[in-house]
Amino acid sequence: MSRFPLLPASLPRLLLPAALMIALGACSSLLGGGERSQVTIYSPVVKIQPDPSWPKVDWALVLVKPTAARVVDSPRINVRPNPGELEVYKGVSWAQPATDMVDDALVRAFEDSGRITGVARATTGIRADYKLALDVRRFESDYRGQPTPTAFIEINAKLIHVIDQRVVADRTFRQEQPVGSTATGDVARALEQGLQAVTTELVGWTLTTGQADSKTAAVIPTRLR
Repeated sequence: MSRFPLLPASLPRLLLPAALMIALGACSSLLGGGERSQVTIYSPVVKIQPDPSWPKVDWALVLVKPTAARVVDSPRINVRPNPGELEVYKGVSWAQPATDMVDDALVRAFEDSGRITGVARATTGIRADYKLALDVRRFESDYRGQPTPTAFIEINAKLIHVIDQRVVADRTFRQEQPVGSTATGDVARALEQGLQAVTTELVGWTLTTGQADSKTAAVIPTRLR
């Protein structure tokens, strides 16, 4: 018997309503019948605490929409019960795909940091000195042979100087948060903690790395217009 309710990760994406701050119940019809099952939707809320050591920069940054493999970039909550196997929890979902959660968390974190002249998504069309490109490689829980899973997030980041498209720095960030139980609510909370931790790392790294490059290359800041 399975330790937790799972569905194969290859099932079609489930379209879900917008997030609420708390988990809420939504009914979905089961295939081939009139029965209805509860779907609990989780919406991580990430708010970072700025590090006093982070530099205050006078350049602008755009965030490129994060990329991810299709199975990762889904509202379903992924789990690896065994090495090489990827499934999804039954009856629970994120309010939005992983790339959107990462994107929203970073925009808010940079804005709340008070350390940068301007930050926006690339789709806004603002002129900026640097851009941050992200690839979300893992956003899941992983049993790894243990009785309870670990929340695992892996994101590759590239900081790029806009004018000459030079890659200033490239780094892969990983966060692991022990769950301590098999409950899906605990899994969601652990992934939320991991997202907050990796967001904090990304903001600090971007500010520090970009500022060092700006000074070395004598970059003239391009103000937001």
